Amino acid sequence: MVCDKLFEIINSMEEKYLQFLVDVCDIESPTENKEGVDNVGKYFIEKAKEKGWEIEEQVQTVSGNCVCITLNPKARGQAVCFSGHMDTVHPVGSFGEKPTKIVGDIVYGPGVLDCKGGIVASFMAMDALEQCGFKDRPIKLILQSDEENGSRFSNKSTVAFMAEKAKGCVAFLNTELYSEGSVSISLKGIRKYAYEISGKAAHSSVCYNGNSAILEAAHKIIQLEKYKDGNAITCNCGLINGGTAENTVPKKCTFTADFRFKNEIQGAQVEEIAKKIAEESFIEGTSCKLVLKSWRYPMEKTQANLLLYDKVNAIYKEVGLPVLTAKEANWAADSADMSHAGLPCLEGLGTQGGKIHTIEEFMYKKSLVECAKRLASVAYCIK
Repeated sequence: MVCDKLFEIINSMEEKYLQFLVDVCDIESPTENKEGVDNVGKYFIEKAKEKGWEIEEQVQTVSGNCVCITLNPKARGQAVCFSGHMDTVHPVGSFGEKPTKIVGDIVYGPGVLDCKGGIVASFMAMDALEQCGFKDRPIKLILQSDEENGSRFSNKSTVAFMAEKAKGCVAFLNTELYSEGSVSISLKGIRKYAYEISGKAAHSSVCYNGNSAILEAAHKIIQLEKYKDGNAITCNCGLINGGTAENTVPKKCTFTADFRFKNEIQGAQVEEIAKKIAEESFIEGTSCKLVLKSWRYPMEKTQANLLLYDKVNAIYKEVGLPVLTAKEANWAADSADMSHAGLPCLEGLGTQGGKIHTIEEFMYKKSLVECAKRLASVAYCIK
């Protein structure tokens, strides 16, 4: 078959790239730890330098630096872009002295599935393509540095860098975790708001003389938490802070609301809902300031994405890989921003495992090779 040699090379490199993955996951890199995220980027940069690949780095002051690594930078064909993020969610030390462990057929570690497995498999795919003598098109690996907080630290400049480097590509394949047999063609957008509530303090013995900011927050949260439609708008109030003492009516309270929505029409509805609840006072004498903390576009079902989906499945059928069903996911990712920029995108082509964002996060060993084959075959065959 057309990719037999390519797949043989990928199979032969399994142990090498499992060690690569362990090395990368042992570099703990929560989003707020610039040094850690940059050290992950440096690891990839050093490996790319050894191969003579082109390296571009976007230097950041707060978030980690964004990186683009290119195989065949001078080739004439349209580029294929692999992408994933280097940052993780847990504080350094959460996984113990030795963060990454291989136990039987499973790899455990910070970000092993979300999303370091995918970016290591991407590098593996590029290595195999080079060994096959593939020179038809540029292959880019774009490493995002502040995905987990919606690129808030970089004020979206990392996302702009990604879109610039991917401009004109024939396929943008994001390597968030893979759900067996499926790929995402649409994602929800996100709007995160802070509700900053002010009331009037009083001693609890005369609590009727105060206006409780926490009680006002409670009423607002009850209204917000009514939005639970998986196919439309959802809201989760996951963080709250207020009060100064048990025997004091709280003057201040702040909580966050995480809205998810499928399209721009629903996004406008979210804005109206958020404002309406902020402006409505349930407790007399309280007021509320609404602050948009971060946002992400939804990834809608575009013609470009659907065409790419058909092309990818045709390739997988030709080379003997499982064809994928299309799904609409409730999470958000950088591919949504790339799709909004007009690029043909598919989401969720990374490695396979479970329990992301927990200290039990794991990846199936075999999925590293499987992921590399999915990525490499598209780069090799797509027209």
